[in-house]
Amino acid sequence: MSKILVAYFSISGNTRKAAKEISKLLNCDIYEIKPKIKYKDEDLKWGPCRSQTEAKDRSIRPELEDKNANIDKYDTIFIGFPIWCSLSPSIILTFLESYNFKGKKIIIWGTTWKSLMGDIMIEIRNIVKEANVIEGVIFDQSHRNAENYKKFISKVL
Repeated sequence: MSKILVAYFSISGNTRKAAKEISKLLNCDIYEIKPKIKYKDEDLKWGPCRSQTEAKDRSIRPELEDKNANIDKYDTIFIGFPIWCSLSPSIILTFLESYNFKGKKIIIWGTTWKSLMGDIMIEIRNIVKEANVIEGVIFDQSHRNAENYKKFISKVL
């Protein structure tokens, strides 16, 4: 049986709750992806703010608080994050560039109110070219529940 990790980034707590439920259902390890400089509420508002700046300039890479995910010991990594304007947060790109995912199975999933996956999968596959990257699902506000998490897990594993 493969060793599984659920890695996630969350600000408001929606993705954290989903990650904990998914990790519990999989009976696996969980790891929070944290930026060195925390996001604040004003960093997420519409208009000029940190998240909008990062969405416009995809070369921005916020620094990670730590690099203790120990990716080497896992075969499968579920990576979850809030989807902002059909993009992954830049901290996810930093995370992906900070570890060697060669030969790993990476399952991408997100939480959102209304966004679509957009070009997220293209961007991620360009970063981790030697991994098997699988598009998971987007959990909007009405689909964040145990039954949908179970369906998601059975679909991707």
